[in-house]
Amino acid sequence: MAYLDQNPALGYPVFGTLGLLVGSFLNVVILRLPKRLEWEWKRDARELLELPDVYEPAPPGVVIEPSHCPHCKHPLAWYENIPVFSWLFLRGKCRHCKTPISIQYPAVELLTCLLVLTCVWRFGFGWQGSGAALLSCFLIALSGIDLRTQLLPDQLTLPLLWLGLLANTDHLFVSPKIAIFGAALGYLVLWTVWWLFKQLTGKEGMGHGDFKLLAALGAWAGSYMIFPIILLSSLVGAIIGSVWLMMKGRDKATPIPFGPYLAIAGWIMFMWGGSIIGTYMRISGLKH
Repeated sequence: MAYLDQNPALGYPVFGTLGLLVGSFLNVVILRLPKRLEWEWKRDARELLELPDVYEPAPPGVVIEPSHCPHCKHPLAWYENIPVFSWLFLRGKCRHCKTPISIQYPAVELLTCLLVLTCVWRFGFGWQGSGAALLSCFLIALSGIDLRTQLLPDQLTLPLLWLGLLANTDHLFVSPKIAIFGAALGYLVLWTVWWLFKQLTGKEGMGHGDFKLLAALGAWAGSYMIFPIILLSSLVGAIIGSVWLMMKGRDKATPIPFGPYLAIAGWIMFMWGGSIIGTYMRISGLKH
């Protein structure tokens, strides 16, 4: 890593390529993990309720099964699975059945590459840059899943929480104390909002995954970033959510996933939160 820090002309292509490859894997996670979880939940529910077993083939796993066309199920050759370039070469269509390939594939790959490069530009090619890149990859996967299914799986939020706490045991980004307080405060704040809303309306205003995601962001960024993340995510959610509802022609009662907005705000505050807060305090006259 020290060598890459001294030779960024090599470091950026290495991490950029790594970002594209990881982005390709994140597409698999986004598309396959929810289906796999749903299949496991149905199986466990039948067992718990002592219902007759129903044969239902397991969806493809995240790691073992090779990539294939989701429509014609034809396995993809290696040259059909090159991040971004294969999609462009195939002109966005399956080579066998000619079914259009979702633009999600190159979009996630490019986004992952861009965020990974931004992380190493901001923190360098060492542990900090690698840790920030890891956080970014988790947030991309969680946002993609939440947008598609309105789920934030424990299989991603809880490892992200523990990784943040472990990373900060050695003050990688913040002190261990601030990381622990951040995780606790992040969970408690949104849980309190959820509980009060439920008491007043009898409805659940958000999913439990949002509590865990904010707790994970608190573990990485620290307790002092929790309220700025909430404020920024609410602002981003209000703007993007309103535009999305108008474009889709839906009313305000339509459920909107909050996870992606938490992820966007959390990533921004993790990367530049100190500078943003410092600038705000200087402009408002709170700091001279």
